[in-house]
Amino acid sequence: MRARDLAVGYETVSVDSDALDAARLMAEHRLPGLLVLDGKGEPKAILPASQMVRTLVPEYVIEDPALAAVIDEKHADRLCQALAGRRVGDCLPDKPAPPPVVDPDDTALEVAALMARVRSPLVAVVEKHAGGTRLLGVITASGLLHELLGVVGTATPE
Repeated sequence: MRARDLAVGYETVSVDSDALDAARLMAEHRLPGLLVLDGKGEPKAILPASQMVRTLVPEYVIEDPALAAVIDEKHADRLCQALAGRRVGDCLPDKPAPPPVVDPDDTALEVAALMARVRSPLVAVVEKHAGGTRLLGVITASGLLHELLGVVGTATPE
């Protein structure tokens, strides 16, 4: 099975997208992360949901987790206000790692090896051409597992 066969349509955002809208998108669709595109529509980064959650938590609570126990629910309910007025690019690390990208002809094992090496929940499938790249879709870790387990489940023992 090739990457083009595994690729599915997937929600994307740009670095200039509203961060609160991106968080809502992740929450509503229960996405493990979002593929972030640059101004040309090319993959720039992966924004994992865990990074978005980290953006919500005040730095002093990250540094001293015991403080989380003393913050009342009223203040905890306001955590999402930390995203107001921010862009997706503001939620990325200062120097985000380039997103994992595979060629449409790469095999499922090549995709799995890349996903495992970079520990990403998503891999972008892009077709490269003279003018840049064209996003064909995304392969999620859960989607890849589903396909691989389907192959395993139908294999006959030797």
